[in-house]
Amino acid sequence: MLTVLSNLAGCHGGQPAPQATSTPTSLEAAAIEAGVISDPANTDPTGLYTRDRDRICVVPSATAFRIGISVDYGDTYHCSAQGEATRAGEDLHVELTDTPGCNFDARFEGDRIVFPGRLPDACQKACSSRGSLAGLSAERMSDSPSEASALRDGRGRMLCASAK
Repeated sequence: MLTVLSNLAGCHGGQPAPQATSTPTSLEAAAIEAGVISDPANTDPTGLYTRDRDRICVVPSATAFRIGISVDYGDTYHCSAQGEATRAGEDLHVELTDTPGCNFDARFEGDRIVFPGRLPDACQKACSSRGSLAGLSAERMSDSPSEASALRDGRGRMLCASAK
């Protein structure tokens, strides 16, 4: 057995073992570098986001962004809210001004906004009956501020219109 080990050691040729390299970049970082996906850190969240009949609008304001949300579950259940959002990296801190106490951090992923699965109880005031804003995820449909500003909820209220 000792002969086998010494022969194996001889195969090494006395050269130092290869050094470990740094961890390769993540798949997401490689995709950003290749331009396959947008870099959330360098992307403006302004736009209209949709999924089925759910909508989120984000438009610039004097202090950060205006945000509006319309979730439509059909005739019986719906949610509608508007407020302000500030950006910190991949987070959008949302404060729904028409729903006091409904503040949370949503994820901004470049072309998608994702709300957390658990929201403050106060956020339920934005919804009828069993509707909910929790877990809402919407993809960017347009990056046009004018299209986003035109979003209306089911009652016709403009959600991201300029403050007069």
